[in-house]
Amino acid sequence: MNAAARILLIEDDSGITDTLQRVLAAEGHEVAIEKRGDDGLARAIKDPFNLVITDLKLPGLNGLELVRQLHAAKPRLPIILVTAFGTTETAIEAMKVGAYDYLLKPFDIPQLIELVGKAADSNRRMSEPVGLGEASPSRDALVGRSQAMQEIYKEIGRVASKPVTVLIRGETGTGKELIARAIYQHSGRANAPFIAINCAAIPETLLESELFGHERGAFTGADAKRIGRFEQADHGTIFLDEIGDLTPGTQAKLLRVLQEKTLQRLGGKETIAVDVRIVAATHRDLETAICEKQFREDLYYRLNVVAITLPPLRHRREDIPDLVRYFLGKHGPDLGNANPSIHPEAVEFLQSQSWPGNVRELENVMRKALLAAQGYTITLDHVRAALNKNSGEAYSAMRPFGEYVDELLAAACREETTDIHARVLETAERELFARAIQQARGNQAKAARWLGISRITMKAKLVQFGLHPGQENEQTS
Repeated sequence: MNAAARILLIEDDSGITDTLQRVLAAEGHEVAIEKRGDDGLARAIKDPFNLVITDLKLPGLNGLELVRQLHAAKPRLPIILVTAFGTTETAIEAMKVGAYDYLLKPFDIPQLIELVGKAADSNRRMSEPVGLGEASPSRDALVGRSQAMQEIYKEIGRVASKPVTVLIRGETGTGKELIARAIYQHSGRANAPFIAINCAAIPETLLESELFGHERGAFTGADAKRIGRFEQADHGTIFLDEIGDLTPGTQAKLLRVLQEKTLQRLGGKETIAVDVRIVAATHRDLETAICEKQFREDLYYRLNVVAITLPPLRHRREDIPDLVRYFLGKHGPDLGNANPSIHPEAVEFLQSQSWPGNVRELENVMRKALLAAQGYTITLDHVRAALNKNSGEAYSAMRPFGEYVDELLAAACREETTDIHARVLETAERELFARAIQQARGNQAKAARWLGISRITMKAKLVQFGLHPGQENEQTS
């Protein structure tokens, strides 16, 4: 689930405020309310919030002017505008001057929850600093004192303030988005927006509209003009994850943005100037993709001005003890252990593993080990059990499920395990959700509809199983 956010709701309709406050509080968010636009603006500037939701028509100051002034004062604070069907053009204008997104009345509650989660996460990415080297468990961090990681930190320092595009390379799960955020936070654009887009998680038919926007009538379902993420990121930074998954058409339009610093919305003729720094990431071999005519060579050279390659975890095993301590401190309090500890032989065992899922896989194993230890010191047995669950799930994806069950039953006969029922159900469910989100190309709403569940349940299951939208397993970038 998304982390709890502190939200300011600016709305003079008590019926709407009651509904929104109840819904958002149920998601774990803290909601403050102001009924006037001028009062809301003053409070949003004065007090720390992760997100503002405002109506368009307000006493004191209308929503459009509120967005304009608030974005100028706090450009990293996401603002969601709520408006009626008859005022969508004004809502579009609000997005031009800084709104994160807008909702039309009457709005769909699951859509609201999803949008709030995205906006709050966007604020977190912009506002929470990424630690380099040793870090507090209370924040995201690139952890490691190995020579390989020291070179990464130096490279971030060298390129962050330079006006160049950066291509971050590395296997899935190595922490490429953290590199992008660190570059942004140490750049001269740190007070402007940072927008992250996973190119593999958005359906191909919607990606161009998401990036570049569209005009009304540009395609079936385009009932209103839409401002794209590039326009929203003007003067800031946009992070394009899984850049190797872009279609040829989208690659061509991205190349134009890089070369000419302009774009056209889908279905539009207006040329729009944008000043955006692009940081891209991929786990794919782009050189091979170029040879196979799947990726444009001219785009590759535009993106690859500076390349940062993250080493896999197996190539920096000396960092594993630091990573283990970091993840224990990060997740221990949430899992009922404020001061978690781990036996040295368990750490040595973790250092001996190959970690195909890299840092993300290690984090997932540490969460499972914390749960298994139930507040006591994590032992080698706890770590083995957590790692076996991971390997068992991956194994079932590669071999017939019946063979996997037979293997577990044989282990039970040897009295090596007693939780087959839970493990088989968890593995089957994980495989179901992994394949559903993969075939839906990361579209959570579509996958949820196929499975006959709510989007809230879908999102919770993806988090539970460590799955990343658009990927088959948890080993994602």
